[in-house]
Amino acid sequence: MQLKNSWLTYGSAFLVLLCVLPIAGLLYTAAGESAPSFEHIKQTVLADYVVNTLHLMVLVGILVSVIGIPLAWLVACCQFSGRRFFNWALILPLAMPGYLIAYTYTDLLDYAGPVQTTLRSWFGWQSPRDYWFFDIRSIGGAAVMLALVLFPYVYLMVKANFMAQNASLTAAARSLGYTPFKSFLHVSLPIARKAIAASVALVLMETLADFATVHYFAVNTLTTAVYDTWLGYYDLASAAKLSAFMIVGVLGLIALEHFTKRQSKISTDVKMSSTPLTYHLKGKYNLFAFGFCSLVLVLGFAIPAITLLSYAVDYWQEVWTQDVFEYAYNSAYIAICVAIISLLVALVLNVNLRWHSDTPTAKSKLSLGMLPVASMGYAVPGTVLAIAVIIPFTVFEHFINERFDAMGWTMPGLFLTGTVIAIITAHIVRFVAIANNGVKASFAQINRHYDAAALSLGHSPLKQFFSLHWPLLKRSAFVAALLIFVESMKELPAALLLRPFDFQTLPTFVFQYASDEQLEQAALGAILIVVVGLLPLLYINRSINKTVK
Repeated sequence: MQLKNSWLTYGSAFLVLLCVLPIAGLLYTAAGESAPSFEHIKQTVLADYVVNTLHLMVLVGILVSVIGIPLAWLVACCQFSGRRFFNWALILPLAMPGYLIAYTYTDLLDYAGPVQTTLRSWFGWQSPRDYWFFDIRSIGGAAVMLALVLFPYVYLMVKANFMAQNASLTAAARSLGYTPFKSFLHVSLPIARKAIAASVALVLMETLADFATVHYFAVNTLTTAVYDTWLGYYDLASAAKLSAFMIVGVLGLIALEHFTKRQSKISTDVKMSSTPLTYHLKGKYNLFAFGFCSLVLVLGFAIPAITLLSYAVDYWQEVWTQDVFEYAYNSAYIAICVAIISLLVALVLNVNLRWHSDTPTAKSKLSLGMLPVASMGYAVPGTVLAIAVIIPFTVFEHFINERFDAMGWTMPGLFLTGTVIAIITAHIVRFVAIANNGVKASFAQINRHYDAAALSLGHSPLKQFFSLHWPLLKRSAFVAALLIFVESMKELPAALLLRPFDFQTLPTFVFQYASDEQLEQAALGAILIVVVGLLPLLYINRSINKTVK
């Protein structure tokens, strides 16, 4: 099917250019002359920033593997008390942003918190010198906090892999006298290693992108370095150079994820059943499985959620203010704009790809390359994207203001960087990949014979899309838009760095009060962020379970 209307190709190329322009501008600025601030950072603390970042990523990678992989195998391959409940409940921590769990556990475990206060009253301790207690404000503490909310990435992806594995392999291991643990170690785990690598790579990208948790714990990483360099030294060029370091790491993680995806095909030639063979755990093994799942769920979701709810109830008069709902409206407005625009961009790019790829040999290289290029921003941390967006926007604003001034007109001022347009743009660049992946997967399930039949009936490409493709795509499109809405509602770094004067979103509102050690005042806003993230997570888990059956 050859496209006669070249406007779609040009339009798609223009949209991809807009998505890539911020990152290209960032790299161009980073390649410029070295700034004095960057030279000072490079000679003094840059090595510490890099080491701390790598240290944090290694710790989080180990922790999410230790937590997520056993949970995935227990739920996918074993029968134990509460299995059906834990199957969906273990994804709940993903609705809890890392910075929220960091705030709540710091309130609970800090020196003045209820845990240490209770211990001192019980044992008569007078000062920190009388006892040892885990320092929550440390790299180790940050790693634990991030692992508790990011392990569901590993849990979901590896669970899907375990559930899709050939049941005959487990049956063969059982016939050879393998115990459940030995079967897991020697059969299930090696088959799932590529899915594990892909999921851990995704977690590492999220760890690299985290700002609020490490900033709150005073852990100096590359993310906080970008923030401090921009707002502390007011040096955009140095911030761009630091951002380039992070982009190099991101590209390596993207390469790892794509490699593992290409290699992670599971052999399913012979199946003894439509579902993997399960082990029925009894006695102490059943108790261990139930206890392990319960402990992770309590630490990753129940304790933070209950703490926030108790704060909201205890400080009801202070937290129930009109400001909270104004900030919720601001967040929802931005998230809706981002979701709609991202979905429209994804539809244009995927329709263009569809019309140019009638057969594998006829695919346009240009159209094929547009989707991955447009999706690059998803792996870029929010602080880096904020820098990336501000650079071309500032150049464009200067150009427009100079033209207006030369013609004697009133200059428009900061019409991009001084409005929510900057935040919306940064979120679109980051989250358009979610829409691209969702729409692309749905298009792949539509038989091309339907397209040929529609063309034979004289349908134009536009009519073909609305009468044939859209009815089949709209469910996946809605899910993708919902996910983008949720991610945009939770996103903190870009909103914190790009927000206009006297403008707050829910994440920036919570961050401000938590930074002032007044989390109680922002409890209602924090609860709203968590609630918004729950429903799509449950829907995704249900879809995964249906897919692998």
